Amino acid sequence: MAEPTPTPYDFRLGIDLGGTKIEIIALGAAGAVAHRRRLPTPASYEGTLQAIADLVLQAEQALGGRGSVGVGIPGVISPASGLVKNANSQVLNGHALDRDLSAKLAREVRVSNDANCFALSEASDGAGHGHRTVFGVIVGTGCGGGIVVDGRLIDGRQRVAGEWGHIPLPWPKPDEVPGIPCWCGQRGCLERYISGTALAIDCDGPEARDASTLPARAAAGEARARAALARHVDRMGRGLAVIINILDPDVIVLGGGLSNMEHLYAALPKVMQQYVFSDVVTTPVVRNRHGDSSGVRGAAWMWPPPVR
Repeated sequence: MAEPTPTPYDFRLGIDLGGTKIEIIALGAAGAVAHRRRLPTPASYEGTLQAIADLVLQAEQALGGRGSVGVGIPGVISPASGLVKNANSQVLNGHALDRDLSAKLAREVRVSNDANCFALSEASDGAGHGHRTVFGVIVGTGCGGGIVVDGRLIDGRQRVAGEWGHIPLPWPKPDEVPGIPCWCGQRGCLERYISGTALAIDCDGPEARDASTLPARAAAGEARARAALARHVDRMGRGLAVIINILDPDVIVLGGGLSNMEHLYAALPKVMQQYVFSDVVTTPVVRNRHGDSSGVRGAAWMWPPPVR
């Protein structure tokens, strides 16, 4: 992310480019939403580019000005090739999305991973606002993260900063070795233990995908659900302890579907205390403020406020 500099734009446009929908918002100087629209994601790459261009044009016509453009994607742009990789929206992979959009819109377009956008949104005016170092966590179908320091998104040299889902499960127990194979080619990646999909499989078997009912089942006394949730929070706490040992953030903000599980906010700090290399652990673990809107808001926050 570039250093904040004055910009000639009248407002900031953020675009959340997902596999099923594209959403755009416009933020004013103070972060208020001035415009919002969404539409289904086209099946083709060229169709996706045109849909984004149309959304930008419509927003600018509605607001009577010109906007900066930030885009959050479910993948990353490789620093080696300049092409999108690891996107679950398959049509994006292998394309120079930032350059293609810049050419189509005749302006610079900033593109980042959706987890980075989540972290930036929550650090800017969400649950992490007022903290110097924010680690944003998305735990849902997969597991991702983003780092913001002094309001600045940290991408890293390889643009993988915050990708804690692909560190090995820390302090593995005998029944966790040698580790579950991961789609990335490694074994024992944290994502294969703490994502919502992993939690569902751990409790209900290899065909399960939905973990949302587990807290209610555990509260009703189901031993299997209770055991799965206990294993999950222990594994997630171990993962976050490594983040604290390396980054020592001022706050950890949870997002994604599992962020709605109330027990995490009381249980995780107790687990982290056991593994962090310190005699005191006071790092708060908090729920996100902007929910599903954090990604699109963070895309807009990649640009500094407009100059009046």
